[in-house]
Amino acid sequence: MGLMSTSVRATHLVTNAAWFGGSLFGAVGLNPAAREPDTERERVEVSGTGWERWGPVQGAAVALHLLSGLAITADNRRRVAGHPPTTVVTLAKTLLTGAAVASSAAAYVYGERLGDASGEDGHPRDPQVAEDARRKLVWLQWATPALTGAVLVLDAALGEQQRGTAGLLDRPW
Repeated sequence: MGLMSTSVRATHLVTNAAWFGGSLFGAVGLNPAAREPDTERERVEVSGTGWERWGPVQGAAVALHLLSGLAITADNRRRVAGHPPTTVVTLAKTLLTGAAVASSAAAYVYGERLGDASGEDGHPRDPQVAEDARRKLVWLQWATPALTGAVLVLDAALGEQQRGTAGLLDRPW
């Protein structure tokens, strides 16, 4: 395995880890912390500021993850096409990655809607839009880490398919 291949694979894994970790932190840390301020507007501002700061990093991670994934698939095209277990895992990984992109994009859209619908005095400008966005964000905040975590698991499965002889953990004790 050459330096270029290793670099592309490392980029693919590290960017997925950033995407997974950032979205999990949002669900576990940032979003619950944003519920602590007194007014609705302050809550939306805290959450919005955090996501605005993370957004460019996550966007770059997603873009690099997709590009490196394409490069890996192109490099392994014969194996992907000719080895059925690899074909199945690669297809599943592609579908999960697409779903993760969709969930990230949807969370962005509904986060923007919630911010736009929040009023200055703590009362939403458009309560129905704010409530609809909030309801959708409740489950979307967990969709992205679940999907990107599943992609990490499938990356591990693909790595196991390429192993040669049994490793330390495969030996009987």
